[in-house]
Amino acid sequence: MAHRTLGTDGLETAALGLGCMGMSDLYGPADEGEAVATIHAAIDAGITLLDTGDFYGMGRNELLIARALRERSRDDVAISVKFGAQRDPAGQWLGYDARPQAVKTALAYTLNRLGTDHIDVYRPARLDPNVPIEETVGAIAELVEAGYVRHIGLSEVGADTIRRAAAVHPITDLQIEYSLISRGLEAEVLPTCRELGIGVTAYGVLSRGLLSGHWDAGRELGATDFRAHSPRFQGENLDRNLQLAATLRELADEHDATAAQLAIAWVLSRGEDVVPLVGARRRDRLHEALGALQVQLSDDELARIEQAIPADAAAGSRYPEPQMGSLDSER
Repeated sequence: MAHRTLGTDGLETAALGLGCMGMSDLYGPADEGEAVATIHAAIDAGITLLDTGDFYGMGRNELLIARALRERSRDDVAISVKFGAQRDPAGQWLGYDARPQAVKTALAYTLNRLGTDHIDVYRPARLDPNVPIEETVGAIAELVEAGYVRHIGLSEVGADTIRRAAAVHPITDLQIEYSLISRGLEAEVLPTCRELGIGVTAYGVLSRGLLSGHWDAGRELGATDFRAHSPRFQGENLDRNLQLAATLRELADEHDATAAQLAIAWVLSRGEDVVPLVGARRRDRLHEALGALQVQLSDDELARIEQAIPADAAAGSRYPEPQMGSLDSER
């Protein structure tokens, strides 16, 4: 497994990370036993970065990771945790809380659920509009000083917020959606990260499954599945986006690869400071994703892919409109 370095403060990680959200939340029912087996398989394959959020399954995702790590060495992995998203008992979103006291309380619960004495990367899930980013990052910096956190990350924030955060403490990485059809960060956010020596952990590299080659237009989605409410999965938008997926599948065939592998390989090609997070919930999907590491793309091949699937080709926004309004990265 090739490795990449995120940030200037020395976080080395495998070239692919494992996003664990879907094992507990937002993509419909999942098999916990298979999820644990998938985490084990990822570690055995050399993946070292596990990404979660304390609000995924209301803490269940952290407990799942803790269960998986009972049979593995904690030192073999870096755990990245997002905090701050507020939800009610029905799972509805209520906003964000990134006040310093909330930061420290959230971390205390996370450490307990994960059964560990430190978190490798701790980050606010979104910008709290009521709390200056300097205060949030300052609180995490105090946790770094105390030894409870190793590195500070950000998620879905814009260039100005990145600069303000980095002025308080070194930022290891920005977590943000990045795929062939989600490329908004390339204009300003990604150049800012590179100027400041900040890495990128890219989620949504398969666009929630749209680019996986496994999506069926007739697939029924439960009410708790995020995609049932995502603009890109609705009506004519879905038809248009599945045409893009079909184009990707044709290009993948030329490389003796799957559509998912080509989509991940494209994100891998964006630079040594970009680490794709694959959201595999099953071992077969994980093994498919790992195959992307064998797909080598020349400059001409990359240009052809981007010509076939332009940056603005997707129909529909990444999130429903109310959630788009909370993304500092989209302003």
